Amino acid sequence: MTRARTRLAAATAAIAVAATGAVLTASPAEAAKPDTSCMKAGIKTLQSAGLLDDVARDGLAIETAVSLGVGVRDGADISGVPDPLPLSLILADHRAGSSSLFTYPWCPGR
Repeated sequence: MTRARTRLAAATAAIAVAATGAVLTASPAEAAKPDTSCMKAGIKTLQSAGLLDDVARDGLAIETAVSLGVGVRDGADISGVPDPLPLSLILADHRAGSSSLFTYPWCPGR
């Protein structure tokens, strides 16, 4: 397995663990329907910046994410996160709520 695939697998596993923790601690009503408002706002941000097609195809460079206002959540370890970030990982992180690795200005309270 290449280094990039290893890093992607580690990052995907971290997101999956974070998302699973969020689902396991949610009430049954919350677990039945995940909050996707943050993810939808992120997609709209990429569309507004004219980046959605490129990110879907090639991923999002962390440098570009930072220029859009994305930050690393306090205490998050992103050493295993690939650069560029694949869209699937970005979407999963948006759905992870307060367990996400990154903070997003378009997702208040997260």
